[in-house]
Amino acid sequence: QNLTADLSVEALADRAAMSPRNFTRVFTRETGTTPARYVAEARLAAARDRLEQTMDTLERVAVATGFGSSINLRRIFEKQLRLTPGEYRQRFHSRKMA
Repeated sequence: QNLTADLSVEALADRAAMSPRNFTRVFTRETGTTPARYVAEARLAAARDRLEQTMDTLERVAVATGFGSSINLRRIFEKQLRLTPGEYRQRFHSRKMA
């Protein structure tokens, strides 16, 4: 729910009262993905939604979704979607609003 929080394995394991190693093992077994990948995918999905539904600056989208900066947001978008955040918004913003 709060993508800007510390969602490191250590922090999540601490909240679950588990060791980081055990937390990672249990989380991966239960969800089929690692905690880090799950957090990255949740942040990416939230950023995509904001780019589709708002005209917030890239920096504001990055901060609000836990990426910290537009540079990190851009890096993840290019790696995962092969698009920059600006290109993504250009392609999908008007389609979502129509």
